Amino acid sequence: MKKKINWVLITYLIGVVALIAGALDPLEGSVAIVAGNIALAFSTFLSKDRHFKIFLSTAVMIIAGVSFLFYFSSLGGFGGTSTLSWWWGLLILPYPIGWLINIILLIIRWQHKKKI
Repeated sequence: MKKKINWVLITYLIGVVALIAGALDPLEGSVAIVAGNIALAFSTFLSKDRHFKIFLSTAVMIIAGVSFLFYFSSLGGFGGTSTLSWWWGLLILPYPIGWLINIILLIIRWQHKKKI
């Protein structure tokens, strides 16, 4: 008898690995972080997890922050000799805040599962 593959768990684990591995280089790894966060949100949606809305909202935050990150990078950055002031950097803040919320939530979930 063949074992059934749990695709939801595999998607969840790929999302966690991508979220952590992408943090090694925040600019180039941002694509991996976006993909990992979408995988986390999708797997929690499929499993009807209670944290789905948090993962979905952080996915939106991270996508918005990474979009501004690439946009400002295409313009040559901000501050210094650039025409954009440092204040434009505030539009990038949803990216690290969303990532941090995800990491904290994953740690809380891991600690809760460890107690059970």
